[in-house]
Amino acid sequence: MEKFNLENISDLENFDIKGYIFKILSYWKLFLVSILITLFIANYITKRKKKLYKLNTIITVKDEQNPLFASNTNIMFNWGGASDEVETMITILKSRNHNEKVIKKLHYYIDYLQKGKYDEFNDVYGKNKFEIVLDSSVNQITGIPIKLNFLPNNEVTISISFDNYKNTKLNFTNYLSNSSSKESKPNSNYLKTVNINNWIESDFFKFKIKKRSVLDKLEGHEYYIKFNSINSTVKKFQNIIVKNLKKGTSILSLEFVGTNKKRIVDFLNTSVQVLNDDQKNQKIQYAIKTKKYIDSFFNVAAKNLNNIERELGDYKQQNQIYDLSIQGQSLFENVSKLDKQTIDLQDRIQYYNNLKQYLNNANQLQKIPAPAIVAIEDQTITQYVQQLIGLYKSKEQLELMANADYPPLKKVKEEISTVKSVLQENLNTLKSTMQNKLVSINKQLLKHNSRLKRIPKKEQGLIKYQRNYNFTAINYEYLKQKQNEAGAAIAANISNIKVIDSAEDTGENPIYPKPLFNYLIAFVIGLFLPLLYVLVKEFLDNKIHTVEDIENNYAIPVLGVIGKNTAKNNLAVYLKPKSTIAESFRAIRSNIQFLFKEKNKKNRTIVVTSSISGEGKTLCSINIASVFAASNKKTILLGLDLRKPKIFDDFELTNKEGMSNYLIGQKTLEEVTIKTQVPNLDLILSGPTPPNPSELILNELTEDLFKTLKEKYDYIIVDTPPIGLVADALELFKYSDANIYVIRQGYTQKGMPKMIDDKYKNGEVKNISYVLNDFVVNNKYGYGNGYGYGYGYGNNSYGYHQKEEKKSFFKRVFKRK
Repeated sequence: MEKFNLENISDLENFDIKGYIFKILSYWKLFLVSILITLFIANYITKRKKKLYKLNTIITVKDEQNPLFASNTNIMFNWGGASDEVETMITILKSRNHNEKVIKKLHYYIDYLQKGKYDEFNDVYGKNKFEIVLDSSVNQITGIPIKLNFLPNNEVTISISFDNYKNTKLNFTNYLSNSSSKESKPNSNYLKTVNINNWIESDFFKFKIKKRSVLDKLEGHEYYIKFNSINSTVKKFQNIIVKNLKKGTSILSLEFVGTNKKRIVDFLNTSVQVLNDDQKNQKIQYAIKTKKYIDSFFNVAAKNLNNIERELGDYKQQNQIYDLSIQGQSLFENVSKLDKQTIDLQDRIQYYNNLKQYLNNANQLQKIPAPAIVAIEDQTITQYVQQLIGLYKSKEQLELMANADYPPLKKVKEEISTVKSVLQENLNTLKSTMQNKLVSINKQLLKHNSRLKRIPKKEQGLIKYQRNYNFTAINYEYLKQKQNEAGAAIAANISNIKVIDSAEDTGENPIYPKPLFNYLIAFVIGLFLPLLYVLVKEFLDNKIHTVEDIENNYAIPVLGVIGKNTAKNNLAVYLKPKSTIAESFRAIRSNIQFLFKEKNKKNRTIVVTSSISGEGKTLCSINIASVFAASNKKTILLGLDLRKPKIFDDFELTNKEGMSNYLIGQKTLEEVTIKTQVPNLDLILSGPTPPNPSELILNELTEDLFKTLKEKYDYIIVDTPPIGLVADALELFKYSDANIYVIRQGYTQKGMPKMIDDKYKNGEVKNISYVLNDFVVNNKYGYGNGYGYGYGYGNNSYGYHQKEEKKSFFKRVFKRK
């Protein structure tokens, strides 16, 4: 675990929150520009982006049974299946097969377009005053807009531009076969004027323009139409959102997002309609098959009944026998009852055989079980058959939407296998029972047939014909009844889908773009980007900007603050004695008295140094010397920066002779001393640059120099080389009464004064203070910095200071250095 660091706590305590806030606020122009730019971009996006709308329809899915038929209806056209079909319905609504039916019904593969404000295509479906009628057997060009310019007299100019089409092959679609092909792009664009009342045909299309209303006027309007492939259109509309509004219920919400509300409304409502129709057709498949099955038997029974009725009449006339005797009538009635029972048992056994054959045949897995036209006493058979029908219906639906590994599909297959196995066992038991009953009835028929042989032959023949007629008539009436029941079941079909709330355009606002949200995000980004810039800039900034930066990081005190020099050279105090910079040097003149140990000492030596070149050390040396000279003190300025001398240029002198000549004994002190234009200020220049500056400064003549000068001058100001580059200045500290270390705002790096500060802490250097040079009052660097250090009265000088000339914008931009 990291140890508790008191220095970190100290840094936090010294952190100037208020100053930092002022720094951020000082960039208000940057923030304003950034916010205006981001708001402009947000406004452009809001107006340019196509608006998206979301509409929905709500339906419920319930397994409705036909109320006209009871569960024991003889013809088993009642449908079964799982009661919870919600998951299946969701899968269907998202499936490709279902959505292909919807877009084909709505002809959504045809786009109706117009060019908008920004030259982009807008979907005008629902607003177009015409419809395109395609010849589906002809290949139509896809993916390229076809321009329609409607003219007077029902004429239209049709044009296709291939200039922006990069591919060398054109795409074509045949909507009848749903096939695609490619053909070479022509060398020229297509342009033709035709009459809209005729079929419009070319190598690229064949269609007809049909007005929505005879009152609609197309003249003067310009439209574009575009044909798309079925697959690409279906893929776009498969993005429909289907969700259960509440878990555990069968209420579904269908949602779709698009740019055209009319197109969304039609799509959602048609999608529900197609689903409804499909579900109704699937529910009556068994009833339809039953009716076809009955119709085939009914037609045969009707034909047989007519033949037998004719034969019975012919027999009666030929044999002149029209009624049976009492004995014959009794035998006929008994035999007829047994015949009816025999037929009934044979029909049941036949149905059981057909059902068993279906269950055993693997090729019949996609088919509905053969219908029964007999009354099944065992209701479990009826229930199992109905359950099997429902399971096969679910299986068929799921196989259209999912692969074989889909868990619900695997579960349905397992249930089918289980139901079939149980049904097989029940069928075997019932069939055995029916066969035993049939054997018993056949024995009774044998007894009655032996009795029939004892009556006259004419009666035997009449009984035979009447038995056949009664059997056929009973079968005919029974089939007719079942035929009517099956037809009624189809007509009275009830859908599982109920619409609770259909899709409708009620003036919904777009979900995208959201102007208020976009402007809010733009405002936040407009604030964040400049803030990030400021934070990164401040984080990477290692320069000293304020007095607080010095006071918070170093032990050496701050002597004063110097403003920006606007004079033509470094003689600021002399050239502009009433300027704020001149006043700041006067403040330093006053404050420096606190650095002197001996208060009554008359002769003072002040050494001026800095970290590196360019921090204003020479400026400070010249002007400190100037303010002392202005107070009637004999002052001399020594140019002891032998490596890179600069003072001579400010005084408009040459650097041919100076300190280097004196230190090597070439010149006397009087020879190198120069009177300046500043009263009471003398100057010794650096002179030619020697090969050994450090050795010269360590020379004995240097000590003699200071002794001699102290006898003649009140103040000796020494301009030295930068202490961060060479050690010359440190060697001169032993002759000084006060030392000034110059720091330049926004130029000196924070680590540079650390060396001299460490020496001050260790007691190696004394009587030293910092001066912050080139200071500009700016909230970027805090608030009120410089006040109390002899600088920064700003606009409240009330005539005490010379007013600085304000530079124009162009002067500031193209200022010369």
